[in-house]
Amino acid sequence: ERGAPKKAKKKEAASSNVFSMFEQSQIQEFKEAFTIMDQNRDGFIDKNDLRDTFAALGRLNVGNDELDEMLKEAPGPINFTIFLSMFGEKLKGTDPEENILNAFKIFDPEGTGIIKGEEIKYHLMSQADKFTEAEVNQMFTNFPLDVAGNLDYKNLCYVITHGEDKEQE
Repeated sequence: ERGAPKKAKKKEAASSNVFSMFEQSQIQEFKEAFTIMDQNRDGFIDKNDLRDTFAALGRLNVGNDELDEMLKEAPGPINFTIFLSMFGEKLKGTDPEENILNAFKIFDPEGTGIIKGEEIKYHLMSQADKFTEAEVNQMFTNFPLDVAGNLDYKNLCYVITHGEDKEQE
């Protein structure tokens, strides 16, 4: 009796690790995509489902070999878990925090982790989607500059991707 809960835990961890790679909302989106692709609704994506999906997207002449190549990427019949792990592998390298950090690094070629407040303000107000002074000031209210007038963008990126829990209340 005592050993039972332990066993259950281990089994759960093994099957759910792919699900822990994604936010609940992302899993929901993948589930919707899977359901759309699973044309015959049997819980698996097979060659016919793939062909029908391509046809629905306007590609009518997908070759058998091309479909076989795609199916070969899967370790077995493509159910939702396999579908998710295949996408997971492709998306694993695209960490949102990394992407945002890289965007900031353009302004910080030395990699100091900070950008002069005036500089970021200038860029935000002069580039493509021009920010208003009020919007920039609002950002500085939420992410105050340090005593030297610099923005700690590593902290900003962390908060953007992980959410802020310190100063909610």
